[in-house]
Amino acid sequence: MVKPSAFNDKWLAQLDARVPRYTSYPTAPHFHNGVTAATVNSWLERTDLSEPLSLYLHIPFCSKLCWYCGCNTTITKTYAPVRPYLETLLAELALVVERLPGRGRLSHLHFGGGTPSLLSPEDFRRVMAAITKYFDFVDRAEISIEIDPRGFTASRAKAYGEEGVTRASIGVQDFDTYVQRAIHRIQPFELVEKTVDALRKNGVMSINFDLIYGLPHQTEKTIIESVDATVKLAATRVALFGYAHLPWMKKYQKALERHGLPDLRARMKLASAAREALEKHYLPIGLDHFALADDSMALALKDHRLRRNFQGYTTDHASTLIAIGPSAISATGWGYAQNEGDLDAWANAVNDGRLPIHRGLVLSADDLLRRDVIEKFMCDMAVDLERVAHHHGVDPAIFLEDLDRLQSLTRDSLVQIEGWKVIIPPYARLAMRSVASVFDAYLMEGQNRHAAAV
Repeated sequence: MVKPSAFNDKWLAQLDARVPRYTSYPTAPHFHNGVTAATVNSWLERTDLSEPLSLYLHIPFCSKLCWYCGCNTTITKTYAPVRPYLETLLAELALVVERLPGRGRLSHLHFGGGTPSLLSPEDFRRVMAAITKYFDFVDRAEISIEIDPRGFTASRAKAYGEEGVTRASIGVQDFDTYVQRAIHRIQPFELVEKTVDALRKNGVMSINFDLIYGLPHQTEKTIIESVDATVKLAATRVALFGYAHLPWMKKYQKALERHGLPDLRARMKLASAAREALEKHYLPIGLDHFALADDSMALALKDHRLRRNFQGYTTDHASTLIAIGPSAISATGWGYAQNEGDLDAWANAVNDGRLPIHRGLVLSADDLLRRDVIEKFMCDMAVDLERVAHHHGVDPAIFLEDLDRLQSLTRDSLVQIEGWKVIIPPYARLAMRSVASVFDAYLMEGQNRHAAAV
C-alpha cells in the first residue's frame, strides 16, 4: 500500500480526473432515446432462458434525506405512497414476464433503492410471492436487500429469513457521531449492532457494510475507528466508496459544503488509512471492495470469475439483468435500457400497458470489445489485450492507439506493459478507473459528468 506522501503531483492529477465508475460500458450518460419499449420487447422475446437471469427491484423511497446521497429516491414521512407504488411495480414485472419466451430461473435477486427495508414485512412477502409466481430460483441463488438500520425491526428480519434472503447490505457510511450529524444520518453503533444481530438470528448470515470516505469532519483516526467497528460486527464484505460531490446534479449536497469537504490530498489520506486498516482483516477486491477470505466474492476473485454490473462488484454471471422500477437499468447481450426516472411518467407507462423505457443503448461490436477490456481492468487489475481481441475476432492492433495513450501512465508507474498484457500494480489500485478510461471511446463526450477518480 503506497503512503499518501508517495503520490506525486502527476499521480494526484490522474486521481483527480473526472472518469466513470464503470459499472457499465458504455456508461449511462451516453444512453439515448433511440432505445424504446419496442426495442426492449424484442430483446425480452429473444432471451435465452437456458441461462439464469438476474432481477433488480427499485424501491425509491426514504424516510429521511441524507446529504451525501446520489440515489434516485423520494422522501416520504408516511407509508401511504408505498403500497400503490408496489402495485405498479408488480404490474411492470408482469409486463416483462409476458414478453419472455417462457419461465425463467433467477440466480440473483436484489432489492435496491432508496430504502427497500422500508417495506413492511407483509409487503415484502407479497413481492416475494409475486416473484416466485413468475420465476424459479436456481440452487444457492443469492437474494439480497439494502438496509437502513434506522427504523429496522425484528419483524422485518424475520420476514427476510423466512423468504430466503441470503445477504443484507447496510448503509453505515461512518460510525463517528460528528460526521453523522454533518451528513444528516444519525445511527449509533448500538443500532447497527442490533440490526446485524437480528439479521443473523434469522439466518441472514452474509452482511455487507458500506463505508464512505471524503465526508465532512472525517480524520484518519475516525475512519480507522469506523473500520474497527466494522470488524467488531464481523461484516463479511465492505464497500469503501469515495464521496461523489455532484451538487450540479444533486443540489442538496451543497449542504455539506458549510462543514467543509476534504481536498484531494486529504481524501487520499483518508482512503489510504481506511484501506490499510481494512486490509488487515479483508482481501481487497477491485477498486473499492473488501471481503473475508471465505466469502464468495473473494473466491470469485481468486478464480477470475469476478464481475461488475450496475450494483458494483458481483459474483453474478447472468447475461440478462432485468431491472424493475423508475430509473432502473436493465442489461442484456444486445444493450442497456433505462426506465423513466420520473415516478409519474413511469407509472403512466405501466398503467397504459407499456414498458416504461426512457432511453438506452444498443451495443456495437466495438462496445462489446471495450466492455470486456474495461471489466478486466476493474475486476482483475490486468488484461491480456491479445486474448480479448482474439475472443472477439479482431486484430489486437486495434489497441495500438490505446497503448500509446497509456505511456504517460507507464512513466508515472501507474501501469506496467508486457507485450499485449497491461497490469495495474497493487500500489496503483486507486488509479484503476483512470487506467480503464484510456480504453473508453466515449469519454471525451461526457468528461464533466463524472466524479473524481478517488
